[in-house]
Amino acid sequence: MLRRAVYLSLGALSLALLTGCQKEDATEEASGARAADDRVRVAMLQPPRSGLNPLTDDAFKLSRWRTAETLIRLNDDGDPQPFLATEWEQLDERSWRFEIRDNVTFHDGTPLTASQVVRALTAATRAVPRPRILDGVNMTIEADGDNAVRVTTETPDPLVPNRLSSPQLAIMAAKAYGEDGRVNPIEAGTGPFVLKEINGTQSATLDRYDDYWGERAALAGIDADYVPDGTARAAALRTGTADVVEAVPVSQVALIDPERVHEVPMPRTNTLYLNTEHGVFSDPAMRAAAREALDRAALVRTVYEGRADEAKGLLGPALAWADGLRSSIEGRSEAAAPNGARITLGTFTDRAELPEVAVLLEQQLEAAGFDVQQEVRQYAHIESDMLAGQFDAFILSRATMLDSGDPVAYMYSDFACEGSFNIAQLCDPKVDAAISRAGDLPTGPERRQAIIDAEAAILSTDAAVPMLHERVIQGESLRVQDAVRDPRERELITEHTRLDGASR
Repeated sequence: MLRRAVYLSLGALSLALLTGCQKEDATEEASGARAADDRVRVAMLQPPRSGLNPLTDDAFKLSRWRTAETLIRLNDDGDPQPFLATEWEQLDERSWRFEIRDNVTFHDGTPLTASQVVRALTAATRAVPRPRILDGVNMTIEADGDNAVRVTTETPDPLVPNRLSSPQLAIMAAKAYGEDGRVNPIEAGTGPFVLKEINGTQSATLDRYDDYWGERAALAGIDADYVPDGTARAAALRTGTADVVEAVPVSQVALIDPERVHEVPMPRTNTLYLNTEHGVFSDPAMRAAAREALDRAALVRTVYEGRADEAKGLLGPALAWADGLRSSIEGRSEAAAPNGARITLGTFTDRAELPEVAVLLEQQLEAAGFDVQQEVRQYAHIESDMLAGQFDAFILSRATMLDSGDPVAYMYSDFACEGSFNIAQLCDPKVDAAISRAGDLPTGPERRQAIIDAEAAILSTDAAVPMLHERVIQGESLRVQDAVRDPRERELITEHTRLDGASR
């Protein structure tokens, strides 16, 4: 009887273990099935302006959804890396050759070839308006065999690989390009997600592309809604109706679980530009007085509620290499006493924090002895006066890397004698020489050091006083894994992004 009881017990135990294993297998299988069917819900900041035409700023949405891809991608330092092009070489000072990746198919099933690349890039050079990344650049593209293209520029340009990383130069299938110049990105990219539906300015739908040339996407798809209202985006994160939310307003952060809030340093600097051509700040000593009056910590603490970084230079923590290359600024003038000097301080209302910055900065300048008058308008109504030098001082939130991932273009436009965005009206031969030297070097450590040297030359004039570097606040559900927090705003959802566990 004892032996039979033992046998029964062992049998029952075996049955229980078998049943448990079967249940565990079933649970794992169900979990795997759920994971395979997971779709991420994204609340985007702005609706498309051009029907998701990749030759416009809408390209950055296609890039953030990983449906459209470029020949080149950039690493964290802004150096070019292989993407749809596997390697490249500079043939002479104006010509480059790019090898095209094998075994890549567009979402419509057609293969990626050199002729497809030529068609896509040529369409970009002929677009009206042209993609920003091609401002001032004339290039021609031709096939060099079946699996390579040659890119030739009118003048020497060491940034050609960087330019080809811009989302506005994504390579789309031939069917995307209409005879009327319009580009339809539906089922036309090469990324891990295929764009299936565009619902105007309301939403877009993407599914996993199972024939992707790289790693298969973990998610089944992306459901993107455009939610311009910041309060509504924050509410979508709090209530679980969105998994990933772009640009949560600072005013809403206190209402959200801190674990769902992620701050991303931006390549954007809030800068005080001082008019060097005429008026009070044509005197370097008065510019120095304005610089010394500035209390950066107070601006960050009050206007930005601590969610910004005090500026050490024009380039902020989004460029991780910048701070380590800096040394002290030499050649600055000694500050003079303002003695009630009257100045006009301008800014615009389109970015809600700038008028607040202007109020606090006015107080700081007046405490130093300036007599400040403010002028605040919408950007469209103030830009022409700003560029014409109608203000003594102007507050601007400025992107410092533009589309190439490199700061030289920004430095040239804002501070070179011939710069098209020279608010400070600066024309200094030493600054021009420093910017020119940086622009002539290939990407890499030597160019980065030359960029910091150019920054020092600019700062030594006090034509621009960098105040703070902005951050963007990205919201993520607790179950989101591996969403990208990208300072350049080129990536968000990738093939590695997944949803784990129950929605929380």
